[in-house]
Amino acid sequence: MFEFQPHLKGELLAMRPYRPEDWDALLAAASDALIWDQHPIHGEWREDVFRASIDRALADQGGLVAIDLVSRKIVGFSRYSTLNVEPGEIEIGWTFLARSHWGGPCNRDMKRMMLAHALATWPVVIFRIGVHNLRSRRAMEKIGGKLMDRTQVVNVSGAEHLHVCYAITRHSFASSDLFAGQQRVTG
Repeated sequence: MFEFQPHLKGELLAMRPYRPEDWDALLAAASDALIWDQHPIHGEWREDVFRASIDRALADQGGLVAIDLVSRKIVGFSRYSTLNVEPGEIEIGWTFLARSHWGGPCNRDMKRMMLAHALATWPVVIFRIGVHNLRSRRAMEKIGGKLMDRTQVVNVSGAEHLHVCYAITRHSFASSDLFAGQQRVTG
């Protein structure tokens, strides 16, 4: 059985299950409007909108906070889900990092940990990204995500948002140069 709420440790970040006492620190990390400027759900930096997003994650399988290993501060969030995928797939999504952790290796570290954990159980990991979220789409391509011939319309709070889908397979992850020197998932 897959563990949706693991404790993971990378080179720069650690990830662990979200706890209610994390709320203030997580909100502080998310309250920068520039993080969300390309996100399909506008206003995510506002407490009410962000609270609804976290509540959706908790109602599904929960979520993981990303913690900077040096500062010990919460700097992001992500989660696993099987709600909107095909059989044999799992989604990693609803991910964000504080801008202080952009432009460097933190996204790769977070995704490497999460992919290694997911691909030990699932053969395919899906990432759904808002069609106009070019920043996240480029980041996905940098870590080896392949654009699929699949789109999904996601309904959030009564509004529909078009998403494109990217995939990383167990095979593509295991053979990726982007994760050289990291533990490989095989099978």
